[in-house]
Amino acid sequence: MGPLSGLKVIELAGIGPGPMCAMLLADLGATVLRIDRPTPSGLGVPRPLKYDLLLRNRPVLALDLKQESAVELVLRLLEKSDALIEGFRPGVTERLGLGPDACFARNKRLVYGRMTGWGQDGPLAQAAAHDLNYIALVGALHAIGRQGQPPTPPLNLVGDFGGGALYLAFGIMCALFEAGRSGKGQVVDAAIVDGTASLMTSFFGTYGAGLTTDARGTNATDSGSHFYDVYECADGKFVSLAPIEAKFHAELLQRLEIDPASVPKQWDKAGWPRMKALLAERFRTRTRDAWSALLEGTDACFAPVLSPAEAPSHPHIAARGTFIEIDGVVQPAPAPRFSRSVPETPKPPRPAETESVEAILAPWLDAAEIAAARAAGIIAADNPNIKVGP
Repeated sequence: MGPLSGLKVIELAGIGPGPMCAMLLADLGATVLRIDRPTPSGLGVPRPLKYDLLLRNRPVLALDLKQESAVELVLRLLEKSDALIEGFRPGVTERLGLGPDACFARNKRLVYGRMTGWGQDGPLAQAAAHDLNYIALVGALHAIGRQGQPPTPPLNLVGDFGGGALYLAFGIMCALFEAGRSGKGQVVDAAIVDGTASLMTSFFGTYGAGLTTDARGTNATDSGSHFYDVYECADGKFVSLAPIEAKFHAELLQRLEIDPASVPKQWDKAGWPRMKALLAERFRTRTRDAWSALLEGTDACFAPVLSPAEAPSHPHIAARGTFIEIDGVVQPAPAPRFSRSVPETPKPPRPAETESVEAILAPWLDAAEIAAARAAGIIAADNPNIKVGP
């Protein structure tokens, strides 16, 4: 089921963007096996396993990759895989015996996906850092926030998941497409700094043209304008406005009963502070739901600002099934959608001991190969999902 059905991927356990990429592929039908440490790494923030949502939809096999037998097993799995995902610092997989050269020697068509923050080379390649540091270095963080205030961390959506996971997934699929023609795999170097810089392409264009400045919170879409911002309502909740186009801006004014002749022109930057004050005063006169009743669904480009608790039950979101419930946990459904090859409902994250090694390895090895691995001591017999080694 799903458009990626038949694709086989090995994921070397990491945190953040690597697991997100693996989840995206698995959600759309790929068979993904997560290779984790004997003590599972999780995703950095301690929580019950069923809430580690990025681990959904794939089994896990716990291996100690410091043991040669475990590395040999992974190489055997890679012989029958299409792609590998790894998120270690540069050079780590090479030291483990699982670097690109070792893997290509077993499977010349393998796509080797590498997920890092700084990239595989450069002065900072070996330095520890996280999402916030990566987006800071390429100009993205500086641009996010209000005038007169420090830059605002945008969760880890921009770096880890936007500039990281999505670009790695896209890169892997591009390399697989090329391998279908050339018969050769290759390394995909997905660096969060590169992906985030790519996300900033449009901004750098307007900056270069002098249409935006690096003065945070003074531009059209960074909270500087009145027509692209959020406003507090009478009940302390917020609404969002984004009528950038003139006709949509005109409709907003009409529905708010504001005479266009009495206020500054939309793109008169000197008039933006006056307009923001006017709209702020107007929106404080009614509750968020009252404004939604008046403006939602119109061309005024309006939406209420909903919390994660509220979002799944919004009529539009509920009608589309944007969120689903799995094992009692409400979470986003797989995306995007496909008209024919519809993926199955994701399976919840599960611990290593949930399934037998035979079931986990069946997509890669036949029964005789698994039995031979046991006999050779590659897979221990007493607790096969946890202990690996002679």
